[in-house]
Parts: sequence; C-alpha cells; structure tokens
Amino acid sequence: MSLASKTLFVTGASRGIGLAIALRAARDGANIAIAAKTVKPDPRLPGTIFSAAEEIEKAGGKALPLPCDIRDEQSVETSVAETVARFGGIDVLVNNASAISLTGTLQTPMKRFDLMNQINARGTFMVSQKCIPHLLKAGNPHVLNLSPPLDFDVKWFANHPAYTLAKYSMSVYAWAMAEEFKGQIAFNCLWPRTGIATAAIANVLGGDEGMKRCRKPEIMADAAYAILSRPAKDCTGNFFIDDEVLAAEGVTDLDRYAVSPGTPLMPDFFVPSPGARTVVGRG
Repeated sequence: MSLASKTLFVTGASRGIGLAIALRAARDGANIAIAAKTVKPDPRLPGTIFSAAEEIEKAGGKALPLPCDIRDEQSVETSVAETVARFGGIDVLVNNASAISLTGTLQTPMKRFDLMNQINARGTFMVSQKCIPHLLKAGNPHVLNLSPPLDFDVKWFANHPAYTLAKYSMSVYAWAMAEEFKGQIAFNCLWPRTGIATAAIANVLGGDEGMKRCRKPEIMADAAYAILSRPAKDCTGNFFIDDEVLAAEGVTDLDRYAVSPGTPLMPDFFVPSPGARTVVGRG
C-alpha cells in the first residue's frame, strides 16, 4: 500500500525523526503538514518548518509548513483546519513532538516538569483529539506515536521519573485509543532499539561521540512507513521496536543505518529485556 496522495500531519517535523518520516512519505508523493514551532533558524537546532518544506517538495511530496505550538489549543485547531482546507482531509497523524529532561526528582525544575507534560502528554492527547474527526473519514487512518513500550520495570523510573511518566503518557494514550477506536482508526507506538542521531543526542545525551554510537533517523522512517502502509483494521494497539518492524519486512542488514558502521551502538531507554514480565500491552 502506497502513501501517494495521503495527507500526514506530523508534529515536530522540522528536523530529526519527524522530518525523516515526512521525507519517506514524500517519496511516494504524500502531502505533509509540518506542524512545528521553529520558524527562524536556531544555532542549536538544525532546520525550520520552511527548510523542511523545501526538502519534502524536492523528495516528491507536497508540503504545508505550519507554525504550531502543540501546547496551545487554538494553534493546533488552526493548523488542523489549514491542513484540511489545503489537502481535503487527514489520513495519518504522527505524534513526534516531545520534550526531554533526564533529571531526578530534586533536579527537575517545575517549569521543565510542566513543559514535558504539556508537550508529551497533553500535546499528544490534544493533537489526537483534533485530528480524530478527520481521521474517521479517511480510508486507512493511522495514528503513530513516537513513544516506548510500557515497561514498568522501576529502573526506567528511578533516575528520571518526570520524563518517564510524561513519555509513557504518549504510549498510554495510543494504547487506550486503539481500543476506543478499534475498527475505525489504528493507533500504534514506535520506538528505536538504539540511540538515534538527533539533536537530543547531540545536545543532551552524548555529543559527537554519542552520535557515532547511533543509528540514523532513516531507520525509524522506514519502520514508520511499513506500519503506516499496513491495513489499519489489522494493525493497531502495538508497541513496535524499529528493527523488529524491519525484520518482519525482510530487512535484516541494518549496517546502512549506522552513523559509524562497526562502532558499538548505544541502547535506548525503555526497551524491555528479553522475557520481561513488567511490560503492558505487548505479547
């Protein structure tokens, strides 16, 4: 199944994984609504909604750059309305926008706590809510949250409880809505097994050395494409890991995704250990 002429509403699509997913869909000739905050270049963060739009158009898609703050209800409603006015509807929602702070209880300022919950939890819920009426009219509607399996091993909470709970909220909403809209809209989560070479790795987790131990965003884009190409009624309520999705598609050589082939890879947070019994919603 192709994404040609399908309309994707992608939050945080000005860079990183969100942009990679948009570009992969654009190669099919998809329409992409780039819902993100970055309008002016930031020296710390590559890309704006306008530079992303240029890349998407060059890749073969149609782009609609939307200055959108997913913490603001009016901003989201306006962006959704403009997308529908331009492209006639919404077929796919990718909830990619997220905030991170790997800090303990005493080290987490409430301003940062609020930011993570406003973007990760409230933002994901709100964007989903505003898109669902349009998704219900689509032929093969999908919502994909870039969030982890719900592994409730306490090791994932102990060192950064605020971030973990905010990030897990995205997964809980997908899990719940998959059941709420069963047979109507597919809701799934996708998470990487390893670190992905994005601004978060460069600025927060490991700098240049950390980037060498990552895979490129394209692995997430290819996995997302595979999920979004599946029949919605047969593919919902899943917590996918990127390389497992690709293995099911017959892709087993992952060296092309490595930033530095041969360098040991950085494992990502929240990936359950083999045989873990603390995982919710995953067989």
